[in-house]
Amino acid sequence: RRMMELIAQKQREREEREKRETIEREKQRRKQGQELSLLRQRLQEEEMRKLAEQRRREKMEEKLAKQRVREKIERDKAERAKKVTAAQGSSEPPAPTAVPSSPSQEPPSKREYDQCRIQVRLLDGSSLTQTFRAREQLAAVRLYVELHRGGAPEPFRLLTPFPRRVFTEDDMEKPLQELG
Repeated sequence: RRMMELIAQKQREREEREKRETIEREKQRRKQGQELSLLRQRLQEEEMRKLAEQRRREKMEEKLAKQRVREKIERDKAERAKKVTAAQGSSEPPAPTAVPSSPSQEPPSKREYDQCRIQVRLLDGSSLTQTFRAREQLAAVRLYVELHRGGAPEPFRLLTPFPRRVFTEDDMEKPLQELG
């Protein structure tokens, strides 16, 4: 009988110990679950913060790019107005331009120049600028545009905007100085 009581007591102690261990394991599991949940939440908040910062940065870059484009447009307008004014005040025609590119030359003055600076305006709004010798043929400008404009090779025309003049194949052999 004493033995039975001792066995029963040991059994109760073991059951209580197992019950305490089960409760402790459940507490640990819940604690780990909460920690994991908090970690996931923090990671999600950090990711959202990064995305918001990236969106802010992209918007700022886009705003700056638009501002640069506006400023370039304003500079181009001012430059065109200046050239129109110079062309109206001068008896000589202004520089050649290209379509889809448009090279332009600095306004000529009375003295003879041995070099001319040509600016080629592309359809995408960008421009190419190069200095050529005044005795070089217009074909040199055409070749420069073909080599440096990028993209797929497509036909284009060279022209001057003020007064409007489209250069022909015959003009390609003439020196820039003669073409104005």
